[in-house]
Amino acid sequence: MVFSEEWRIRIAKALSDIGVAMIEAGDPNVAPDIKSAIKKIIALKKNGDIKSEIVVHSRAVRQDLENAASLEPDRIAVFYGVSDLHLKYKHKKTREEALQIIAEMVSLAKSHGVSVRFTAEDGSRADLDYLIQVVKTAYEAGADRVSIADTVGVFTPERAREVFSKVKAAVPGVGLDIHAHNDFGMAVANSLAAVEGGADVVHTTVNGLGERAGITPLQVFAAAYYYHYGVKLIKLEKLPEITAMVEAATGITIMPTFPIVGENAFTHKAGVHQAGVLSNPETYEPIPPETVGRNRDFSLDKYSGRKAIQHRLEKLGISVPQDVVEKVVEEVKRINLPRLRDEDLLEILEKVSNMKFKAIVNRHIEAYVWLKVANNVYTTSVARRVATLKNVVSVSEITGDYDIVVKIIAENTEELNRVIENIREIKGVASTLTSIVLKELPTNH
Repeated sequence: MVFSEEWRIRIAKALSDIGVAMIEAGDPNVAPDIKSAIKKIIALKKNGDIKSEIVVHSRAVRQDLENAASLEPDRIAVFYGVSDLHLKYKHKKTREEALQIIAEMVSLAKSHGVSVRFTAEDGSRADLDYLIQVVKTAYEAGADRVSIADTVGVFTPERAREVFSKVKAAVPGVGLDIHAHNDFGMAVANSLAAVEGGADVVHTTVNGLGERAGITPLQVFAAAYYYHYGVKLIKLEKLPEITAMVEAATGITIMPTFPIVGENAFTHKAGVHQAGVLSNPETYEPIPPETVGRNRDFSLDKYSGRKAIQHRLEKLGISVPQDVVEKVVEEVKRINLPRLRDEDLLEILEKVSNMKFKAIVNRHIEAYVWLKVANNVYTTSVARRVATLKNVVSVSEITGDYDIVVKIIAENTEELNRVIENIREIKGVASTLTSIVLKELPTNH
């Protein structure tokens, strides 16, 4: 994933603010702008604006390591493939030659007065006895941490637990990281199992981004760890905020079914689920949504039952007899809409009860945001980026004093402000004007 220098810095600060212990800022040898961003992130750390340990990545190559060390990070992470597959086809080295290179490069990095992590790339497919030799070699050369990388996501939880347990027993002094790819959808499970085996650092990315299917998602792992072990590793309530920030930076939106922060993660559809949650949320929720900065919701459609319909009416400040509620439920099931808005529900209620509910003030907040786009920026590229943001329900390119108009629906002013800030952060947005909808009146057609 390619991030601009500005986004790299903003995301690093946000990760520090939510309590992430280590931030891998990138490899300065890849491109000048990445090196520039790393410099600025390290400067923020030295000034106290970032609290996390700043890690800089490097190949096990002398020139690359010297370049990385010149930035004076907290830690240099040196990586080298250690499976027979990588040794034969990528490095073209024997096992013994690889051990010599690892020892030499780790020692070189350590000589610059920084902490060193060695990453055993493709460690999950390496011979276990040889992997232990690799870890011992790196540790004795000065690496206080070693990352065992499941580079193509082939670990199973059982195997991950076994490998980390045996490595930890063989080299008890070293700190162990798990870097789990998600090729078979097991990155979170394998990371938890590795922790049980002895790992004390887990590599994650916001929204699970990374090569191919990505790696362990920060949001899911942090929430799962809290559920299973009762420990909040980071500020869980900030997860939706960091999710939206990375969506804005990348233009890649997460699926509605994405665990913890996906739109549907705490939205209940089936009538039996809705009734259970209304009676006791624990019946169908592993953790309270407020713990991770979310709100509970009910999808109203033909699968909804009486309790869910009545609950939504009560939230709208409407109390009607039970026989009317039953008629509403019958009508909801008959019309077969994919999802009922509050306005749809009120229209049905009017139809079955012969009562009028007009000029209802919105329970949520609706707003229109007009955008001016910088002269040297393609308007459609900005519009497409805005369209990926959560809570944005429509985006139109228009004529006149502004270039784009956006409709936003949010649950509260805090959420609305967050969306507007995310829009303003998009490169090319020169200015914005926001109008909040105070009231919607029914029309005659």
